[in-house]
Amino acid sequence: MPEDLRRLHLRFASRAAHAGERPAPREVIPTTTPIYATATFLYRDIRLMDAALGGAEGVFVYGRYGNPTTEALETAIAALEEQEAAIAFSSGMAALHATILSCAEAGDRLLASRDLYGQTITLLRTVFGPLGIETTFVDILDLDHVETELRRGRVRLILCETISNPLLRVTDLPSLAELAHRYGARLAVDNTFATPYLVRPGTFGADYVIHSATKYLSGHGDVTAGAVATTAERRWELNEINKTVGSVLGPFEAFLVLRGLKTLPLRMRQQCENAIRVAHWLVNHPAIERVYFPGLPTHPSHETAVRLFPPGEYGAMVAFDIRGATQERIFSFLQSLQLILPATTLGDVYSEVLYPVMASHRGLSPAERQALGIGEGLVRLSVGIEDPEDIIADLEHALAQIT
Repeated sequence: MPEDLRRLHLRFASRAAHAGERPAPREVIPTTTPIYATATFLYRDIRLMDAALGGAEGVFVYGRYGNPTTEALETAIAALEEQEAAIAFSSGMAALHATILSCAEAGDRLLASRDLYGQTITLLRTVFGPLGIETTFVDILDLDHVETELRRGRVRLILCETISNPLLRVTDLPSLAELAHRYGARLAVDNTFATPYLVRPGTFGADYVIHSATKYLSGHGDVTAGAVATTAERRWELNEINKTVGSVLGPFEAFLVLRGLKTLPLRMRQQCENAIRVAHWLVNHPAIERVYFPGLPTHPSHETAVRLFPPGEYGAMVAFDIRGATQERIFSFLQSLQLILPATTLGDVYSEVLYPVMASHRGLSPAERQALGIGEGLVRLSVGIEDPEDIIADLEHALAQIT
């Protein structure tokens, strides 16, 4: 119990409530960032609390305004993305929501890649549409089409993914950023699939770099989180929104993502290597009609991937069409997997497979999915860190059950 409490001669109930809390600072530095599991912060000088409530940098007063553990994560993400600052959110969707809120208002237009994650499309249509923010979906790889829409005016934000979900098309980030800024728009890039290990969109001119940190940044399937890396000024704008909306990331979750970041280079290196092995094996399997992987010369974005990514590394996502597949056959394939997990996520240390028709793009109509190139037989595979021969053996076993 602190000395000042001892002098108060407190009774038992008061001692039970306060004993052991708020120890004096020590001359010691922990090796890893501690989990600051507290909702509020106190100051001996009440003027410091006043400054904190006024938004002073580097001081904390309330969990919705900031937390030292979460700040440590934000510092790390900003460093990896080579940006001035970053802000953490309770999920990737919360990060997207706040980013769009900070850029657009009623009467504005957004340009969005037509092959975004399905829930992002739903967010744009069902949340921002009724608010009077118009979204025009474009082929983000067709820069002439993008410029035509920019010329129509009122575009405040362009939204795309570095590697699209689920067809893995790679965006020409430098060209798109130049085009956006020429017409006075900002560029927001979802970098979840690529991670800063492969590419850092902000270095090519992106104004916001968004992550579902649930995926590769944390990497172990044990936390839901999001983040945006940007300038210090825009980070302040996003934080002001988040203080009101309340999509804050808790300190326990921040600690898990921060811990996961330590092994991001090791995991991504192995996963990229495994993905190449798996993609080339799938290409030669008679049950597979088509393989989508930027590392294949036949992929439409191969040249862009070679230009933007480190030599020989193309990410750890592989998608493929099973020949003549129906939903029933896909379900049988998923059910037959023994090592690979049929899970509605990606980027973990273990391999995971998802059926977009059932999960990520369930909210789109069959016609809309077909227009995007997402057929009934499309499967998305997140390649893990397991031995690639075991991954391939599991795929071979499951495919044999439906052929």
